[in-house]
Amino acid sequence: MINLDAIFGESAGKIWTTLYEEEVSPESRLKRKTKLKDHEFYGAIGWLARENKIRKDGKALTLGETNLTPEIGRNAGRVWKALNIWEELTDEDLVELTDLNKKDLFSALGWLAREDKVEFDPATEKWKLK
Repeated sequence: MINLDAIFGESAGKIWTTLYEEEVSPESRLKRKTKLKDHEFYGAIGWLARENKIRKDGKALTLGETNLTPEIGRNAGRVWKALNIWEELTDEDLVELTDLNKKDLFSALGWLAREDKVEFDPATEKWKLK
């Protein structure tokens, strides 16, 4: 199993540090500055949202009390339900079953990872509940 704390948690730290220094940043610039892959970036956004540390203001992200709970929390519930029913699913399976795009999927997985509810097996490339 991959240590999601190391992937999403450390990525969240990079985003938090960058936003602490810049105060506010458009998503595209924040992705460029942190040099995170899409799954790391969006997983970290979900992680920070679950910690109530990041908010979206228009197209920019900033530190503060989150306003992302309704969207990411709801999507995390959809992902959790799919995994609860099917037990193990790939990224593609989750996209199809939850009707989420990859960005929203990884934000939801980051949220669930922060709650210590999911794990990823690189050998099978599947997600499952803990």
